[in-house]
Amino acid sequence: MARGMPFADIEDGRALAQAIVDTVREPLLVLDKDLRVVAASRSFYLTFRVNRQETQGRLLYALGDGQWDIPALRALLEKIAPDHSVLDDFEVEQEFPGIGPRVMLLNARKVFYERNNHTTILLAIEDITGRRAAEREMQQLLHQKELLLEEMQHRIANSLQIIASILLLKASTVQSDETRAHLQDAHKRVLSVAAVQQHLTASGRGDPIAIGPYLSKLCATLADSMIGEKRSVSVEVSAEEGTASSSAAVSIGLIVTEGMINALKHAFPADTKDGRIAVAYKVNGLDWKLSVADNGMGKPNQGPGAVAKTGLGTSIVNALAQQLNARVDLVTGSEGTIMTVSHTEPTSQLPHAA
Repeated sequence: MARGMPFADIEDGRALAQAIVDTVREPLLVLDKDLRVVAASRSFYLTFRVNRQETQGRLLYALGDGQWDIPALRALLEKIAPDHSVLDDFEVEQEFPGIGPRVMLLNARKVFYERNNHTTILLAIEDITGRRAAEREMQQLLHQKELLLEEMQHRIANSLQIIASILLLKASTVQSDETRAHLQDAHKRVLSVAAVQQHLTASGRGDPIAIGPYLSKLCATLADSMIGEKRSVSVEVSAEEGTASSSAAVSIGLIVTEGMINALKHAFPADTKDGRIAVAYKVNGLDWKLSVADNGMGKPNQGPGAVAKTGLGTSIVNALAQQLNARVDLVTGSEGTIMTVSHTEPTSQLPHAA
């Protein structure tokens, strides 16, 4: 017996090698340097419904009806022996005799021998037909979901526009000035929700929302719908780079909307010549600060740090800020009003040294 050989003879080694090949669950081929089949696993014969006479000793490309005769596959396999390269996850989708259409995933490696220059290549074949079918079905379901969401968004947008139109029409027919003012406020808020919904839809569902572009587009839309050409009020947006989830972006957008509604309603008299509303968003790590400021007349009887009366707009802003785990601060005076919403991530308490 040759030194280091644990078997009685070469035939014992071959028998063991064949037994190992046959225990592999996935189809496996042993190829020589010319890509001729030296041995095939039992799983290969069962999977492809072929016998030993149809397989062993034949070129890989001649098996079946030539399903493996693929130029790209041939080029990769022929490099394995001379270049010591490998074949990873090569996908083959073919119609196989007796089993129908299948998607196979191929992996191949060269076997290295210490005592001779004999070349053997192991080619493992995995049937991933079920996996690919499940992936395609999932993609179809996701596509259907996207279509349903788009339809729902479209219906929501139409419904909001209809509600806004009804409110505006009703406001023009009522006799009470107070009721008319409430209906007009409701009309503006419905339009603001529609604007937020429109811009979030354009930004893409499920993706993080870039706050800068989002606020710029939102404020431009709000300015067009709320200010018009008769009032000399401009809106400026300054936003640092930062993103938020869709739900957080909704709250941020509605807070900005309420700030603009309040400024346009209370800060600027009809004869204002140079009214300005400044929306700013600043980021510091996980902390952020949103502000809506105006250069209007403010509230003359309240100094810096004064707490505003709790109207509808204030209640809405406070509720939205609470959802964002943020704090609302209001500074108002003769030079205007600044509403600030600040979110600060809690810091962990470090242990004190003994």
